[in-house]
Amino acid sequence: MCFEMPEYAVYECTRPACGLRFPAETDSLEAARCPRCGADTREAARFPAPARRETAPPEGSLPLEALLDNLRSAWNTGSIFRIADGAGVRHLYLCGITPSGEHPRVPKTALGAEKTVGWSSHLNAVRTAEELIQGGCTLWALETTPQAVPLFDLLPCRSEKPLVLVVGNERAGVDPGLLSLCARHVCLPMQGSKESLNAAVAFGIAAYALRQAR
Repeated sequence: MCFEMPEYAVYECTRPACGLRFPAETDSLEAARCPRCGADTREAARFPAPARRETAPPEGSLPLEALLDNLRSAWNTGSIFRIADGAGVRHLYLCGITPSGEHPRVPKTALGAEKTVGWSSHLNAVRTAEELIQGGCTLWALETTPQAVPLFDLLPCRSEKPLVLVVGNERAGVDPGLLSLCARHVCLPMQGSKESLNAAVAFGIAAYALRQAR
């Protein structure tokens, strides 16, 4: 499926005392006025047209998928869609209250990836996980449990089965029933005072690391 990216230009406020410079879509009526002072703008530069290219996972790489367990934020879900597209994650299982690819706020951060990455919605993450395991998949939970192992200590990943990375709720984490079904619990090493990263950021690091390793 091909998603047409809009063209962008840089606009500049014509009022000397302001001079705000900002990007906007070339067909945007709002770009005609400065969002700061309301004066007229002019087109100062135009971004190059985005390159169209066909991509595919490296030949011989094993399938990588993800299960999102009750994410609250449509922004996080959209970001994960975009990361999944870039990292070659072939499918997202959106479970519980996780916003679907049709949620009106998801495209704000997915930027079209909700149309290029396969996805499906499921009410019960535990049941979905059981079906995936029966189908031959291995599940890894990205969660800071007592038995979690730093992800980078496990690379390269030697699993010969399709791998499903599980990401949990931003506050509560991964459902305990789901954790019990995961073959491994993996975490990202933290050097500061916080115990974890934003869900989408953590997914991005883990997805790219796993894709390269597989």
